[in-house]
Amino acid sequence: MSTAATAHATDDVPTAPEGGGDAVVATRGLTKRFRSGQVAVDGIDLRVPRGAVYGFLGPNGSGKTTTIRMLLGLVQPSAGEARVLGGAMPRDSARVLPRVGALVEGPAFQPYLTGRRNLERLDAVDATTDPRTKRTRIAAALDRVGLTAAATKPYRQYSLGMKQRLGLAAALLRPRDLLILDEPTNGLDPQGTREVRQLIRELADDGASVLVSSHLLSEIDQVCTHVGVMSRGRLLVQGERDVVTAGGRTRERAVVTTTREHTEAASRVLGRLAGDAGGDPLVTVGTGEGDVVTVTSPLGAAALTDVAPALVAAGVPVLGLRTDRPSLEDVFVELTGEGFDVAR
Repeated sequence: MSTAATAHATDDVPTAPEGGGDAVVATRGLTKRFRSGQVAVDGIDLRVPRGAVYGFLGPNGSGKTTTIRMLLGLVQPSAGEARVLGGAMPRDSARVLPRVGALVEGPAFQPYLTGRRNLERLDAVDATTDPRTKRTRIAAALDRVGLTAAATKPYRQYSLGMKQRLGLAAALLRPRDLLILDEPTNGLDPQGTREVRQLIRELADDGASVLVSSHLLSEIDQVCTHVGVMSRGRLLVQGERDVVTAGGRTRERAVVTTTREHTEAASRVLGRLAGDAGGDPLVTVGTGEGDVVTVTSPLGAAALTDVAPALVAAGVPVLGLRTDRPSLEDVFVELTGEGFDVAR
């Protein structure tokens, strides 16, 4: 079943088809077990639809980077299979990788070469590029990541953020069908982070698919169309971002503004609506200015249009009514029981 229609949790994560179908990344039972016996990746069925911006999330040691390295043919799987752009990895690496731009675990460049010379060196060893367009392509890549002014500076003088930008430029030296970016905003200031977010949007608009891992959940939340959450080597859930965030206990909530004296009555009404709809009847109350309070409850399967009539019928004045949608951080904490720091 396509992730475009359904969010899948734990055992319901879909099996990738033999050829990957319309997916640019499709794995089946992908597993990595190290000699120590540690299972870094435990039988995951990952699916990245064509044209998606797929946010790949998970706490430290969850297996994200190991998965990415297997997708790129840098690590041999212990079991299972991975297909990237229709090719079996690592068997078809030579055919597939020229169509993939990647930034993994921080780029490695020659410290004494300038940014431009480092890109020229990388481009020269890529037999699939046209040397006649090298100068133009390198200039365009540097401009796209905001490094034109620093192109003649030695790499050893680059800040961490500039090194990340150069790594992104290397991934953009030629048109790519798929971008795989591991922590692309690492070391960037807020402005640089916004620029990378905009760049990801532009790449998707240009027709590329993007798989991006990040510890900045708010950034992923703003840019991704699909999401997958890893924990302890397992893929807990994946699917369209809106479907994933709507599917757990942290589903959409009704937020009612009323007067303090009607707090208890409002809580009873919201709790009943959530319970009747099969939702979580837990109701929280927040203080407002003066005599005003906010009462919040999951909607469950109830419609927002049911809330105001029920409150009015119970004699509760409705000063305000809105919905509060869960964020990726809400879903992440619910699924993994861990906090916001999810670097790898």
